[in-house]
Amino acid sequence: MGSYIAEYIWVDGTIPTEKLRSKSKIVKDDEELPLWGFDGSSTNQATADKSDCVLKPVFVCPDPIRGGNNKLVLCEVLLADLSPHPTNHRAELVEVAELYASHEALFGIEQEYTLFDGAKPLGWPDNGFPAPQGGYFCGVGADEVFGRPIVDRHMQACLDAELGIFGINAEVMPAQWEFQIGTLSPVEAADHLWVARWLLYRLTEDYGVNATLYPKPVKGDWNGAGAHTNFSTKEMRESFDYVIKACEALSERHELHIANYGDAIEERLTGRHETCSYKEFRYGVSDRGASVRIPWQVARNQKGYIEDRRPNANVDPYVVTRLMLETVCGAFERRSSAQPAHATAND
Repeated sequence: MGSYIAEYIWVDGTIPTEKLRSKSKIVKDDEELPLWGFDGSSTNQATADKSDCVLKPVFVCPDPIRGGNNKLVLCEVLLADLSPHPTNHRAELVEVAELYASHEALFGIEQEYTLFDGAKPLGWPDNGFPAPQGGYFCGVGADEVFGRPIVDRHMQACLDAELGIFGINAEVMPAQWEFQIGTLSPVEAADHLWVARWLLYRLTEDYGVNATLYPKPVKGDWNGAGAHTNFSTKEMRESFDYVIKACEALSERHELHIANYGDAIEERLTGRHETCSYKEFRYGVSDRGASVRIPWQVARNQKGYIEDRRPNANVDPYVVTRLMLETVCGAFERRSSAQPAHATAND
């Protein structure tokens, strides 16, 4: 009877931005993935006198690093009584996703990140700065692009792990990159993004560099890092009226979303560098300076999706997907219930 290595991965309780943790378990081929305990007092999820927390496997995929029959196992964190831990935002998303399942929501998340070599972005001079932004976005050449071997290896690892990655590109600031996850259901999109983040962190270990999701990694006249979130429901995919209604619904809960869209959001959403100030909300067609962009083809086709440009790179995808479901789908249901019933032949 054979065995394989299961890498148990979970989201910890670090404040203000969660970290990923993982540890390895040997599992027999014919054995179901078991619950597994860990020391929550070392992950900001418990006190030493009540330190036991529990890992519950919820998403399994091939391990592209170890290869073979080995697995990556994303877990929810539970308390010792097997109820969801307060830091377990996935359990909250699952409830909301089930509540609004009839809307058939889909997500695509654009994850920006920056590669750092020690205290400076990868490829930047030891003293001073590279040339101003302009030629780096989707650039090519050693003077424009830094870290491509890492990025390509990460993309292939995501493919080998059977994650829903659908593209990569060099971003506006040198050493800044993006990968996209989706289009997937809410829980799938968030699960896949967390595992893709883990793979990114793990692979950069091999190169002696690190990837950061900090939203403003370099102060000054440089772009920040976001996690633009593309969202649609079946109603939006059928009618432009619902696309506009989604934008209006988001405008009504702007402050709540901003408060939950990642730490240091005020450093990134300044109104410059393709952002709208966090102090205001606006939407528009093709407007990358808006809070929410309606893509040009959506306006042309009069149906489709929206791009929420506010989430930081360090946002928790379980939180952003849950909030968008609650805000948009909740508004759609309130709108539907407020409409008068159609008259019948007997009235």
